[in-house]
Amino acid sequence: MNPTEDNSGEDAGAPAAGQDELEAMLAAAGVRSGRPAEPVQGQHCGLVAIVGKPNVGKSTLMNALVGQKISITSRKAQTTRHRITGIRSRGQSQFVFVDTPGFQTRHSTALNKSLNRAVLGAIGDVDVILFVVEAGSFTLQDAKVLSLFKPGIPTLLVANKLDTVHRRAELAPWLKGMQERHPFAEFVPMSAKNRRDIERLLDIVERYLPEQPWWYAEDELTDRSEKFLASETVREKLFRFTGDELPYTSTVTVDQWSEEPSRQHKRFVRIAATIVVERDSHKAMVIGEGGERLKRISTEARQELERLFDAKVFLEVWVKVRSGWADDEARVRSFGYE
Repeated sequence: MNPTEDNSGEDAGAPAAGQDELEAMLAAAGVRSGRPAEPVQGQHCGLVAIVGKPNVGKSTLMNALVGQKISITSRKAQTTRHRITGIRSRGQSQFVFVDTPGFQTRHSTALNKSLNRAVLGAIGDVDVILFVVEAGSFTLQDAKVLSLFKPGIPTLLVANKLDTVHRRAELAPWLKGMQERHPFAEFVPMSAKNRRDIERLLDIVERYLPEQPWWYAEDELTDRSEKFLASETVREKLFRFTGDELPYTSTVTVDQWSEEPSRQHKRFVRIAATIVVERDSHKAMVIGEGGERLKRISTEARQELERLFDAKVFLEVWVKVRSGWADDEARVRSFGYE
């Protein structure tokens, strides 16, 4: 697998902007900011839940922490639908990250209930929680997610998108107010696009991992199958090319998957996938004029899957209408949701 290109445009060698200045402000405000201690000794491994409201940057953070694109990203809210496990092995420690759907506070459909069960299941039995919020912001949605946390599990406040905050002096009182809302173990202002911030967060999380043998091989990146990654990749391109036009209830299933021998390629994978929408008008929207939009979705998904699988991929994508599927519990389960 190739390294993710999800964080393109970052300056990998640059320090986090104003980090020393921010540390000084936080210290003056009496806020523990998560400066790393000495590295842990012995083999450590543990579960780390990445939790927050929809569209706060959880999947981008997951991909950056793993160093590989595991969880799909989109500007569209509620992109992540499943518990995605990403694995990072570094030094003596193995981090098992769980990217969760954004907790849903509106529209109690069968799909949204399934997404919330995934969130609650993820935070109930982990070693540490990363509560992701936008730096300087705390909304009612954030508060509802925070209310789910059980006492006794170390929780780190990850103030993401620090690069978008122009008045750093306002962060210290905000962080102090956040400390009054919940007994956070650490405060980590950062940007998921800055590699030094990512390494710093890994250093901090490492201290909360139990000392125990690793669960996965050193080169494993996820416990999800290639078939699952294929459906997620098609869904990401679907959202990317339809934007806000298409309701988020659209989904993707993989109907056929086969790996065939090839004289020209070391791997040849044949995939047939179906985009499921709720209305005929949505189907027409996905297909586009002359089939052009569906062709772009298919082409970009195929190209990304070829990089991800290091294989030649033949991908067919169809569109079907299944009215009301998102509010039908049996059909939601049949599409792979918990």
